Amino acid sequence: MRIEDPLLCPSAVRGCELNVFPTKRGEFDLKIEQIGLNRLWMSRYEVNLPQVNKLAVQPGRRSISFLTQSEGAPIQHCGMDVSPGDIIIDKFDVSHKRSGANLRQGGMSLSEEDMNTTLATVIGADFLEKSTTRVVRPRPELMSRLLKMHQTVGELARTTPKALETPELRRGFEQQMSYLMVRCLAEGAGIEITAGRRRHDAIIARLEDYLAENPDRAIYLTELCAATGVSERTLRSACEEHLGMAPIRYLTLRRMHLVRRALLRADASKATVTHIVTNYGFWELGRFSVAYRTLFGELPSETLRRPAQDPHVYLMRPTTLPIEVIVGRLH
Repeated sequence: MRIEDPLLCPSAVRGCELNVFPTKRGEFDLKIEQIGLNRLWMSRYEVNLPQVNKLAVQPGRRSISFLTQSEGAPIQHCGMDVSPGDIIIDKFDVSHKRSGANLRQGGMSLSEEDMNTTLATVIGADFLEKSTTRVVRPRPELMSRLLKMHQTVGELARTTPKALETPELRRGFEQQMSYLMVRCLAEGAGIEITAGRRRHDAIIARLEDYLAENPDRAIYLTELCAATGVSERTLRSACEEHLGMAPIRYLTLRRMHLVRRALLRADASKATVTHIVTNYGFWELGRFSVAYRTLFGELPSETLRRPAQDPHVYLMRPTTLPIEVIVGRLH
């Protein structure tokens, strides 16, 4: 599956809600392979532009993610550096990742019940339930085995997807990968979270709660300070850590994407750019147009005239998930 419009990302990945905000101009290109073995769900994806994203795992599942390249720059997860060889434990609450260009990442998830069963079988305890650890550094040999098997399944899905229709092969991959995942988590070293970072986690959680309650309107800094119960200085520090940018820039980036969504959904014969743009708190239209073109590569008027039926999504053959499931989630 290929996505060329970040607005289509929230429903693109099975088992979670993913919002992607590119931070630099360019033609967005997200390639996703989603592989459902039986109970284990796998994903592999590549995104070309630097971005900050917001992820929420659906209740009832437990998910991990990791870089699939052995070399490359680290990414930041909730303000923590994540290097190749580390595993991110994606929690149910909202989390943020930020990366440079050409990110390659993989993920795996099991239902809570299946994860509990696997944990009990392999190590005899469910250590994840009460753990506050967000990043684990597994033993290199275990992580290497997990990465190689994850890559092998991805290549099979991409080149010979019918091979994964063999029940025993799917079952074998699922058993081995679930086993390796649990051992990596149980035997790895958890990266400790400082008291200051936990406080920032709580601030960002309140920020995102407030944004979720007000999804379609412009929000300003004074409102965010009141909603999070902290000073501008403290909010700035938390945002710089988690998002890599000051709160004003994050709000502006969010509002720019809200404007783009509104322009794409509007009827060009009835709506005007001025009306839509000012609804989201941009009053200096000339400066806004320059900033919009810098970020999206086209003028607001060009976005407004774009045909609504052009979603810029291409389904690629390499997937073992039913196409109707993917299409249904994108629309």
